[in-house]
Amino acid sequence: MEKIKDENSKQRILNAATKLFAAQGFEGTSVRHICKEADANICMISYFWGGKQELYNGIIEDLIEKQTEYAKTFIDFDVEPAALDKTSQINLLMTVINKIIEFFYSEKISKDLLIFLLKAQQEEKLAIHSPAFTYLRKLIGAIFNKPENDREIILKTVFIIAQVNSPRILPAFSLSLLGQEDFIQEDIKIIKENVKFYINALLKEADIA
Repeated sequence: MEKIKDENSKQRILNAATKLFAAQGFEGTSVRHICKEADANICMISYFWGGKQELYNGIIEDLIEKQTEYAKTFIDFDVEPAALDKTSQINLLMTVINKIIEFFYSEKISKDLLIFLLKAQQEEKLAIHSPAFTYLRKLIGAIFNKPENDREIILKTVFIIAQVNSPRILPAFSLSLLGQEDFIQEDIKIIKENVKFYINALLKEADIA
């Protein structure tokens, strides 16, 4: 029972910290304020993370952990993309993109977390090591017969991800015009179709498909 209580406190602190860091930034948010928002004992931050900076990093680590566990349901990380034939590589890419869209538009990515991530991207010291996105880059590299760290592959991956997340990070140009507060399944279907169209255009340009 105590462990369950601790885990509940941990999640409440993560949620509160995400909300406050998103609204007020790192410097403008205190550990005391986070604990008050989370209704948690201040010693819990030391217990789980050690300090404010570690808690800040912990938000990203928690997201990557959840993302990785989700990715394991449709990616076999033990299989190198280069070992697959071209058709299998392309089919896997479409599956991965569909699943990323479903994850990004789910309740797992709250508005607070989205704002937090957008702000965190501006931090020079931020380093996000996501197994799912590393695998995606490897997969795109294998499809285009280039190494994963090739400049073209890195930018192709970024542009594909931009196609995935742009409606959500630009709500004034999507939700506001749609007259909605959130995306519905019909919207997510359209987003999937548009990303697939973009990927097929890249493949056609490279004479791959």
